[in-house]
Amino acid sequence: MLQEFVSRGHTVAGCGRSEAAIEKLRLAFPGPHRFAAVDVSDDMQVGRWARHVLTTMGPPDILINNAALTNKPAPLWEIPAAEFATLINVNVMGTANVVRHFVPAMIEHGRGVIINFSSGWGRSTAPDVAPYCASKWAIEGLTRSLAQELPKGLATVSLNPGIIDTEMLRRSFGEAAGDYESPTAWAARAVPFLLKLGPKHNGKALTVD
Repeated sequence: MLQEFVSRGHTVAGCGRSEAAIEKLRLAFPGPHRFAAVDVSDDMQVGRWARHVLTTMGPPDILINNAALTNKPAPLWEIPAAEFATLINVNVMGTANVVRHFVPAMIEHGRGVIINFSSGWGRSTAPDVAPYCASKWAIEGLTRSLAQELPKGLATVSLNPGIIDTEMLRRSFGEAAGDYESPTAWAARAVPFLLKLGPKHNGKALTVD
């Protein structure tokens, strides 16, 4: 997505947990783009990052919450409490933390779209991925409620990206993940779709077909 947004002339601020990965992004996409190592499950870290972005770049036109973990496939009763908690803290609390620190500035600005990544497993279920399903069903509910709270001019949507050959998918599907679309090919379709979203889409549960 980053490459697609930049190629279309957009300035991007982003974060991730890996300092090494963030440094690679800084070298590949220098200023005015900005990248920082941030654990979105940590509200204080998100707050510091948001203040820096808002001060140097202003409120975002599009806010994308796509940070997520999945559990090691197993029946729910075999999944350690710590693994479940970490997943919820990133997938759900991370989304809430980003919303908390960016959306007030977007409201003051009077515009913007918040895109919360959901999943097919946020609208259906499967065995051995109960924690992930729970987190994405939570994102669906969180987004619909947030949509009712936003003032006119803003919008939030939950987005099912479809099935993409990512490291996360390979954790669940194994080598069979290779039968699905690559992230690069997906982004070429998805980014134009995201750029068309606006106030009329507020509260909708969308899918990148």
